[in-house]
Amino acid sequence: MICILATLKVKKEKEALFEKTFIELSKNVREIEKGNIFYQISKDREVANTYIVMEHYIDQESVDIHGKSDHFRDASKKLGEYLDGAPVIKRLDSIL
Repeated sequence: MICILATLKVKKEKEALFEKTFIELSKNVREIEKGNIFYQISKDREVANTYIVMEHYIDQESVDIHGKSDHFRDASKKLGEYLDGAPVIKRLDSIL
């Protein structure tokens, strides 16, 4: 299983739009992507305007499908406008 952690810093005045767009994206990922096991966004309690996205996929092909999907590409364009800097992405291999 492949895990991805993305840390996203969001412009304070764009947080509501960011959350709305991400919720819509999450619904699409969960409904459409069969290789996605887990897709969750959480707001950091310690760092202002910061969100952590946790993603789990069955294999690399599923990660690739996610990255090429229309719903991800469309949402990424919108989300990019709300970010305050580049996302920090960590790719992990699940042990358990």
